[in-house]
Amino acid sequence: MEHWIDYLNTVVAYELRWDIYKTIMIIVVLWVIKKLAFKIIGAKREETELKKFYHWRKTVQYIIVFIGFLLIGNIWISNFQSITTFLGLLSAGIAIALKDIFINIAGWLFILWRKPFDIGDRVQIGEFKGDVVDTRVFQFSILEVGNWVDAEQSTGRIIHVPNGMVFSAPQANYSQGFDYIWNEQHINISLDSDYKRAKSILTEMLEEIFKKEYRSIQIALKKAQKEHFISFTQYTPTVYAKIHERGIQLSLRYLCNPRKRRFFEHLITESIIDQFKAESSVRIVYPTTSIILEGRRQ
Repeated sequence: MEHWIDYLNTVVAYELRWDIYKTIMIIVVLWVIKKLAFKIIGAKREETELKKFYHWRKTVQYIIVFIGFLLIGNIWISNFQSITTFLGLLSAGIAIALKDIFINIAGWLFILWRKPFDIGDRVQIGEFKGDVVDTRVFQFSILEVGNWVDAEQSTGRIIHVPNGMVFSAPQANYSQGFDYIWNEQHINISLDSDYKRAKSILTEMLEEIFKKEYRSIQIALKKAQKEHFISFTQYTPTVYAKIHERGIQLSLRYLCNPRKRRFFEHLITESIIDQFKAESSVRIVYPTTSIILEGRRQ
């Protein structure tokens, strides 16, 4: 009897060791395959196809993990088919206990299928705004812009947003459909200023600054009109005037790439200051505060 027990223990120990060896071999082989696949993909990578390279790496990684799960699961679970039945019976309870996890997985599938945004897009979802730098099963990551930094420039922070937010929060995509946004700058001049002269100066200045952008805007607009119902009767810079409590407000409205918004604001501001200094008929106004101190009587 003891002899048979020792024999069974030996067999079980041998089978256990063999299962461990096979598991290690599978992991090593799949790891080598992944590295070779990454090397082949990287060898064909071009600077203009970084987004495609990223998606291929992610696809290979998910396939390798899935194959590894099936192979290793088949080793350690004697009846692999029965486990699926067991998981099916527990699915209702798991769905309730792990609701957020399943919502995030569903959000990940929705992002892959419907593509409300892609890597490199500038998006706003809820209170978060930034450039999408990574997408994973449970969350996607954005490089934050705005917040305490003006003109939507990068803060340097990475924000990890749960995928499930695509179902509960509205999303704004700065890059999808049309790569430009309307931006406005305001300047106030006095009521006795020659506003027509000021408007003419600003219009000429905007046309000079944006004349190199017109071709790109035209191409992007034609593409947007084909893919989406996006149409503008005018896409060239415009200057609007209205009476304001501080005098006459001139609003400069123009199309620009969201990532160049601060650059153009800086360029336009410098041009306004330089050109209006030479104009005696135009006077920029701004709010001022005067404090009058009266001498105290003894």
